[in-house]
Amino acid sequence: MTQDPLRWEVLDSTYISRHQYFTARRDRCRRPDGVIVPEYYVVELPPSVCVVALTEDREAVMIRQYRHPIAESILEIPGGFIDPGEDPATAARRELLEETGYAFQDIVPLGRIAANPGLLDNYTWLFLATGGKKVQGQHLDPNEEIEIILQPLDEVREMVLGNRLAQALHTVCFFYAFRYLGDL
Repeated sequence: MTQDPLRWEVLDSTYISRHQYFTARRDRCRRPDGVIVPEYYVVELPPSVCVVALTEDREAVMIRQYRHPIAESILEIPGGFIDPGEDPATAARRELLEETGYAFQDIVPLGRIAANPGLLDNYTWLFLATGGKKVQGQHLDPNEEIEIILQPLDEVREMVLGNRLAQALHTVCFFYAFRYLGDL
């Protein structure tokens, strides 16, 4: 793999936060044209997954949860961080089971995207899961409160096309899933 000719050289990095949920650094960089960028802030996050999950009856397994940074409860799809050394598809299955209690016959990779590469350093892997069955209760993280909502796929398509989902990554995942299913 060749190195990006536009890549900046990092002259030094200073961590301003090293917390389990928020790691941030300030970099001093040199651009290829020699210009020094004295302060560039980067939030480091683990890679993540999000999954359009369909039951055996082709209902979307959606979740509603409160998101403190925007002070709203929003409708989303299941997902979360990939554990160190974990394969993205394995993480998708684990997150689905933990957040919803559903297990799925098939997991189809839809792509990988960077949510906000001007600030965040991670990628999110997008998946479509089909053939879902409820097999257990939820096993949530300490700060998670998740309501499971089964939504008819036609209604979800109208929500996506009508710009009624707040989470941008999840909307993109739906577009890829609909394209894969031939439903757009």
